[in-house]
Amino acid sequence: MNHKGIKAFPDRIGRLAEVAQDLTWSWCRTAREAFRRMDYPLWRDTSHNPFRMLSRIAEDRIEWAARDPGFLALYDRAVAAMDCLRASDGSWWAANYGDLKDFSVAYFSAEFGIHQSLPIYAGGLGVLAGDHAKAACDLGIPLIGVGFMYPMGYFHQKIDETGWQVEIYERLAVEDVAVERVMGSDGTPCQVQVPVGHGVVWVAVWRVRVGCVTLLLLDTDVPQNSPWDRELSSRLYVSEHEARLRQEIVLGVAGVRILRALGLNPVIWHLNEGHAALVIFERLREMAEQGESLVSALRKVRSTTVFTTHTPVSAGHDAFQFHLVDHLLSGYWETAGERRNTLLALASYGDGHSRMFNMTALALRGAEGVNAVSRQHRDVTQTMFGPIWSGAHDEVPVRAVTNGVHLETWLAAPLVELYDQYLGDGWQERQDEPALWDRIQSIPDEELWKVRLALKDNLLSFIRDRARQRWTSEKVNACQVVAAGTLLDLSAPLICFARRFTQYKRPWLIFHDPARLARLLNDPRHPAQIIFAGKAHPADEPGKHSLQDIYRRAMDVRYAGRIAFIDDYDLHVAHYLVQGADVWLNNPLKPLEACGTSGMKAAVNGVPHLSVADGWWPEAYSGRNGWLIDAGPGADDAADADALYGLLEREVIPAYYDRNEYGVPARWLAVVKESIRTIAPRFCARRMVKQYAQDFYVPMTRRLHADGVRGHEP
Repeated sequence: MNHKGIKAFPDRIGRLAEVAQDLTWSWCRTAREAFRRMDYPLWRDTSHNPFRMLSRIAEDRIEWAARDPGFLALYDRAVAAMDCLRASDGSWWAANYGDLKDFSVAYFSAEFGIHQSLPIYAGGLGVLAGDHAKAACDLGIPLIGVGFMYPMGYFHQKIDETGWQVEIYERLAVEDVAVERVMGSDGTPCQVQVPVGHGVVWVAVWRVRVGCVTLLLLDTDVPQNSPWDRELSSRLYVSEHEARLRQEIVLGVAGVRILRALGLNPVIWHLNEGHAALVIFERLREMAEQGESLVSALRKVRSTTVFTTHTPVSAGHDAFQFHLVDHLLSGYWETAGERRNTLLALASYGDGHSRMFNMTALALRGAEGVNAVSRQHRDVTQTMFGPIWSGAHDEVPVRAVTNGVHLETWLAAPLVELYDQYLGDGWQERQDEPALWDRIQSIPDEELWKVRLALKDNLLSFIRDRARQRWTSEKVNACQVVAAGTLLDLSAPLICFARRFTQYKRPWLIFHDPARLARLLNDPRHPAQIIFAGKAHPADEPGKHSLQDIYRRAMDVRYAGRIAFIDDYDLHVAHYLVQGADVWLNNPLKPLEACGTSGMKAAVNGVPHLSVADGWWPEAYSGRNGWLIDAGPGADDAADADALYGLLEREVIPAYYDRNEYGVPARWLAVVKESIRTIAPRFCARRMVKQYAQDFYVPMTRRLHADGVRGHEP
């Protein structure tokens, strides 16, 4: 294995670089504690990236580590945990489906959020894909993720003195990241060609190790390509239509070809959102060139394809003009046109002159297993794309597999210690069992409250440290320092709104009545506070103006420093927010939230949800585990805002300040415990990935074995 710039270590800790190159350390507590203990200041300075840390660590710390008994015990446990996750011996998959030999799932996603050191994610879709990969590793499911390398990643966000978002792109320092070039049998980088328009694009690949899961990241930045093609995979979600389609051709077509070049023939092909729909085209082309009829090929492709759709917003479904598709995919069909007409028809969707080549339509027609990401989203999807299927509405073949979050990644360490003590040994392997979480009631209120205050204090310290750093290095003005949250108070409840800034999520709703909000935040006896965080897409002008307006309010003296905006929202910032806030606010315009997972991450950390009935919340809300913003059918923004203010004034804030004789808010903690108890088992990624396996992967594979059709793959 290539450890690039990492120095050699003494034999006793000789596998340290190997641990750093396997991203299971991103959730393995013993591995993370080992790296922290080696050099905590360096661990912080490298943003919790052990691969970068080990290339910079001083010799004296290496010598100390090789002889310190405490560190060596941690090191041995970290190596053993990594080996266990790689081998998947004794895993859930091995115990239940060990008879399915040579099984693997190819999981295609335009982004993967595993850790902030590998910034190849933009938001919820990528973080969900990362949590899916991690849970698959925990369960021992052989999964191969296919995505993009994105050397420019997603942008870093800076907010200038006017409150305007500034996007900064930085080239990824590959030598500081746990990735490696995939080499061919001849010792040169593995590469494939993809016909695009009248030319070809060369695509290389990087490998990321995540226990028994492998991520293959496609990269067009190779010398054989023209300068513009080298930039194809440089950034996430380019706005220009032709460049976007070129990207999706690379993901779908080159992704399949890379797997073939590496001798990997997955049984199941799982497409995470429509960006990967051209996987279907490439697999059909393979079979047609081997002599299969298109009808037979489509039947076989459908029988092994799973498609997950994530958005109920029409603009979120990529669609392209047919003439553009015809030009860029001209190398995929013969002159006679039968293949061309059949394949274009698979993706055709719309009415009359508005018909376009729709990636979601292609995936829906090309997959036997189709799911939305919440029950409500299933209903919305069936309405949006109902014309694709024949038959009654209740026969539309869309299932609901509600998203989940990877608990081991998102739970705060002090809470994990509490759960270890009160849930019992091995609770992580049983985390999707609801009865297990009834034990949460046995945690004394005083202990839980102490942990919750400590996590909030960690968040406030993080905010102040960032503000201090900006003050000294970037020379921001005093108003910006206040807007960054330096005046936030440990004693007042902290409401958090952290998500992508776009109009349908209504980040501005709580400001509908500024005077009422000012009274609520500045109440002399029971004040409250709000934190905002999130990025607007660079092309989303309304989203950027909403962000600017909120940032300016954070500098407004009427709110007395009780509103803050935390910039450059990423996985690192998200950990502090979901663990340290007191309330998680969610108020999208219904029914435009497909699921949403940030509130799940907060809830399992004891941060109750305050939300409209959209996405996952209608499935989770019990009346005791958070709060429902309900202004009645057909409510407008004013009514929703009034309902939100009313909940804060009458229920949320009073419960937080209602203390017993020991200074503990027992009524508040009852909501906290109920939130953890009801949400952790039902909305964890372990449950989600098990459901994908049991509802899709296993039944589809068993049918293949029964039909004897496994051999159709090249």
